[in-house]
Amino acid sequence: MKLVVSPAKSLNQESKLPTSKYTRPVFEELAGQVNRKLSRMTKDEIGELMNISDKLADLNYGRYQEFEQEHSPQNSRPAIYMFDGDVYSGIDAYSIPEDKINRLQNSLRILSGMYGILKPLDLIQPYRLEMGTKLSIESNNDLYELWKDKVTAQLNSELDKDELFVNLASQEYFKAIDSKTLNAKIISPVFKDFKNGKLKIISFYAKKARGLMVRYILDQNIDSLEDIKGFDYDDYRFSEEHTTNANEPVFIR
Repeated sequence: MKLVVSPAKSLNQESKLPTSKYTRPVFEELAGQVNRKLSRMTKDEIGELMNISDKLADLNYGRYQEFEQEHSPQNSRPAIYMFDGDVYSGIDAYSIPEDKINRLQNSLRILSGMYGILKPLDLIQPYRLEMGTKLSIESNNDLYELWKDKVTAQLNSELDKDELFVNLASQEYFKAIDSKTLNAKIISPVFKDFKNGKLKIISFYAKKARGLMVRYILDQNIDSLEDIKGFDYDDYRFSEEHTTNANEPVFIR
C-alpha cells in the first residue's frame, strides 16, 4: 500500500531525532535548481510571489540563501520529523516504534513543491514553497508542470501490481500527480464532522484525520480497503450511509 500526504508550512528543527537513519531525496539535484531560482529573488519579490508577510518573506529569503545543494545530517532533517502541521500531529512520528519506521518508509510519500516527492526519511532543508506557487522553472510555467510527470513516473516505478494507493493529500498537492496514468486504484478517504447540526468537512479536523489515518494504517498493518474502513481513531467511524463512491469512503464523527 502507498499513501500520499501534503507537506506542512510549520517546521520542527529542534526536537531530538529518534533515529539516525536517513535517505536522500530522489530529486535532490532538481530541488537545488528550484532553490537557486528562489535565491535570486529579493525579499519583496518573495513576499509578493507567496503572498506572505514581510517577516515570513525575510525568514524564507534567509533559508534560500543558506540552502546547500548536498544534503547531510548537518544541514538537514528527515522530512517526517521536519514537517510539523496538522497532518503531522496526527501521524505523531516521534512516537512511532523503531520497528515500524521501515514500513513507514516503504509506504508513505510526501508531495512537495521544492522536492517533488519525498520518503519519510529523506533529508530536507528548511523551506517554504507551496505546490500552487506560480514559479516558472526553465520551460515549465509553474510547479505542476515541473513535477507532475516526474512525480507520477516515480510513483509508478515504486508501485507493485494491484497495490492500493491511498490519497490523503490536499487537492492542491494531489494535482501534482497525473491520476489518469497512475498504475493503481486510488482510494481517497473523506473526513466529516458535525457542526451546528450539519455534517461537513472542517479543514483543521480533516487535516489531522488524514495524519491519523496514516498512523492507523501503520499501527494496524492495514493492507486492504475493507481494513481501512475499520478506522476509528479520534472517534471517527466509517459511514456507509454517507459514502456515495466506493473509492471515497466517508468517515464521520
